[in-house]
Amino acid sequence: MKKKIFSFLIFLFLSSCGYEALYSEKNQINYNFSISELILNGDREVNLKIKEKLNNYILDKKDKTFRLRISSNSKKIIIAKNRVGNATNFKIEITVDMEVLKNNGLKSNFVIIESFDYSNKSDKFELKSYEKEIKNNLSNIVSDKLKLRLSNIR
Repeated sequence: MKKKIFSFLIFLFLSSCGYEALYSEKNQINYNFSISELILNGDREVNLKIKEKLNNYILDKKDKTFRLRISSNSKKIIIAKNRVGNATNFKIEITVDMEVLKNNGLKSNFVIIESFDYSNKSDKFELKSYEKEIKNNLSNIVSDKLKLRLSNIR
């Protein structure tokens, strides 16, 4: 009987915790901008992820319309080596330089840098897969920051 009451109370508290999806329709209103032109240069994987995230804003026509020139760069840096000289720790760093042009000619520039440190793995295929996943996650973070910056431009 106690387990049933405890389970019911847990369910009651968790179901009414006020959770709301971050990218729900309700929260899309905050991003009141559209993109008329998107020019991407640099790292292909990062650019594809950014384009995928910003695609929803290309077709919409809102009050704030921007033309974007985005230049991305990613690099893998060796942080530490062992006594033999083999790399033990790496760092992936993604740098995105963004130039924003508004309809009235107002121009804004900003740079977003994201990085992640990780350890080497003995299986090289697993290491490549992990690096690809890290790059994908960092690209998502950069895309979210770009959307936030664009929504805050007046």
